[in-house]
Amino acid sequence: MRIPPFHLSGALVALALLSAPLAATAQEKYDGFLCCNMRSDGSWISDSNYSENGKRVIPVGTPVSVTGYGRHRVNVRIDGARQAIGNDYSRDIALADFARRYVVNEDPAAKIAGYPAKIQEAIKRAKITTGMTREQVLMALGYPISSENPDLGANLWRYWMSSFAEFQVQFDANGRVSGVTTDPNTRNLVWAD
Repeated sequence: MRIPPFHLSGALVALALLSAPLAATAQEKYDGFLCCNMRSDGSWISDSNYSENGKRVIPVGTPVSVTGYGRHRVNVRIDGARQAIGNDYSRDIALADFARRYVVNEDPAAKIAGYPAKIQEAIKRAKITTGMTREQVLMALGYPISSENPDLGANLWRYWMSSFAEFQVQFDANGRVSGVTTDPNTRNLVWAD
């Protein structure tokens, strides 16, 4: 059976209308909280979360307003200042989903308050320690970039403190941190004893 051309164009219009709400979700503006400790130069927060000179850590749980979207970025307001969270290395994630990773609805402070003191202190210092869960590592260090870590259930996550300072977080069979592999200087920056 052949479909007349006018029916086909009507089907395409209907399909476009159905997909419009999905495209609109990337423009969603909302208030929330920073999922994790993130480093900023004052205007830009990269998903690489490098620890470079001049950057300060914005603590997990900081109130954040998503104000709009740009090319590979989520525009936010933090403490009254405009910033952008850049999707520099996780571009396989849709921008709306990327925004929801970093700006969450529930304040993580309530969960953190229930953790053992050693874990709380490590998260506060943007470090990791033995026994942390994946969620606790995310709060302390941010998300590992998806281009290098496509499976968050993997037993190894790769992070970088800078372009040349990689460290790898190992998880045991129970999903808890069992160690970190890196050079001694980077280890001092990321590991809490």
